[in-house]
Amino acid sequence: MKPIWVVLIMVLGSASWAVAQQPGQSSPLAPHSRFGNPTSIARVYQSYIFGIVRKDKKSELILDKTMFGNNQVFKLTKKTKFVRNDKPVKRMMLKPGAMVWIDMRRNKKTGDMIAKKVVTGVAPTGKP
Repeated sequence: MKPIWVVLIMVLGSASWAVAQQPGQSSPLAPHSRFGNPTSIARVYQSYIFGIVRKDKKSELILDKTMFGNNQVFKLTKKTKFVRNDKPVKRMMLKPGAMVWIDMRRNKKTGDMIAKKVVTGVAPTGKP
């Protein structure tokens, strides 16, 4: 059996190696070390608005969980493009609960949000 002072020196010696990170220091992976860098993961959709479909009407799409809040109305026009699984489609009927990304613009006179492109399905590999 070792004397208590030998055990104490071993414990104190090993504790000096386990120094906590000090405030102001950054780890080499910070600040996005847990989930990765979000700008490299979803660069294709950075300018798009994400939302969950609440209602799909003929001339508008109502989304929940957008950056603007719930029940946001996006106007659909003849020029609105629809993309599903990285392929263009003529018009898709979106069911409530579907996840979509919308490329939109604002009408300067009325302030309405007009959808230029609605994307759903698996993520594309190229440019939107």
